[in-house]
Amino acid sequence: MTTEPRPGRPRASSREVLAEAACELFLEQGYDATSVADITQRAGVSRSSFFNYFSSKSDVLWSGLDARIDGAIDAMGELGTDADAPAVRGILLSVVRDFAPDPLALALRNAKAMGLEAELVRDTGLRHARLAAGIADSARRSGIGAIRADILGAAHSAALLSSLRVWAERGAGHGSPEALFQEALAGIHDLPWRD
Repeated sequence: MTTEPRPGRPRASSREVLAEAACELFLEQGYDATSVADITQRAGVSRSSFFNYFSSKSDVLWSGLDARIDGAIDAMGELGTDADAPAVRGILLSVVRDFAPDPLALALRNAKAMGLEAELVRDTGLRHARLAAGIADSARRSGIGAIRADILGAAHSAALLSSLRVWAERGAGHGSPEALFQEALAGIHDLPWRD
């Protein structure tokens, strides 16, 4: 006899269960007071299962965005000397396109309640620096001088990360991170890619 799968919501993956457990605990007892052991106990999985998906407690929040940033940096690297503003901005738009609420969005919206304010500032700074360096590298490969390339990288990276933060803080139903990023890009319009 075979058992038919039950209709309804599909079973969540261990990754999703761990992320949900972590976010619940961060809201209940704060980020600093929550350990990996607390998360795995709440999720009902082993410690090794946690580390199959995440490298650290912080990675629970950032892994989705980190994967998108890594993809964008790789795509900008493939542009080589053909990098220009439309191509780079198109790649950066793909980072925020279809960005659904996730643990990072929840953390940005509830930073104070989760005790994550300092952690988010530090970790956002790390992502900003990495993304800005990727954009600046792309600009330099296309022939732009070092200082201008660094400024372009910093401005575009700040526009992207700020758009995600504002979208998360506003909550569901208040626009998309893509629309906010396009608005932010308009704000740096006067910073042309070429001299």
